[in-house]
Amino acid sequence: MTRTLRIASVNVNGIRAAARKGMHPWLETAGVDILTLQEVRAQASDLAAALPGWHIVGDEALAKGRAGVAIAAREPLDIWRIDLGADAEELDTRGRWIEADIAVDGETVTVVSAYVFTGEADTDKQVAKYAFLDAMERRMPGLGELAVITGDLNVGHRELDIRNWRGNVKKAGFLPRERAYFDRFTGPAGEDVVGVDGTTGPGLGWVDVGRRWAGEVDGPYTWWSSRGKAFDTDTGWRIDYHLATPRLAERVIDYRVVRAPSWDTRWSDHAPVVADYAFGGR
Repeated sequence: MTRTLRIASVNVNGIRAAARKGMHPWLETAGVDILTLQEVRAQASDLAAALPGWHIVGDEALAKGRAGVAIAAREPLDIWRIDLGADAEELDTRGRWIEADIAVDGETVTVVSAYVFTGEADTDKQVAKYAFLDAMERRMPGLGELAVITGDLNVGHRELDIRNWRGNVKKAGFLPRERAYFDRFTGPAGEDVVGVDGTTGPGLGWVDVGRRWAGEVDGPYTWWSSRGKAFDTDTGWRIDYHLATPRLAERVIDYRVVRAPSWDTRWSDHAPVVADYAFGGR
């Protein structure tokens, strides 16, 4: 018998605010097994209050009210890690990376909730973002054959991923060097990959589930600025991902971005990104 594991990822822009604005009605009908959260901006007690009945592991940022990641599951999460492998003195990853191993039909799936730095071109903030992406690139090969990195990765990989890409080529989130990481993440495993910035590095072979599922189309976008009428005109960015290992990507049977029907019904400025993975019957 085939079992479906439904994994949803969303930057909640503050878990307490999301709960007040309508997260629960969606969650009650979404059929989610694993929920990964970014920008939680709250303590463990707030998470527990917002998600009663769920088993939750999380990591808070060192700065109160900033960042924060978590993984919530219907069943207990016994094995989890927050170490991205970076020296804490060189890179503060607190509240930005958490892993959990989940048993599914005799197999182990590693699920990551990640929140990459926003960055700012030509500043120390961008230096920190590159350092985080470096650490992420080093960690990915060690995550196992059945793994998925979900979350707000704060990079639009390709021109298809940003509606107004021409106006953002010199801004954080669409800089050539940032995009080159994703060229390597998703490039053929072990082969030299030439990034959009002209650099060359080994491909890791991971699959951008959203792009594979949607095909060569604009978006579907996952985040919209609060300025102007970005949401109403669908002038968005696709910066929330499911990056899966090839073996896990083969098991995707559905993928969707849950865009709110209108601006005033949103409970976050990001939309949930949901994928169904099939297990058993193989």
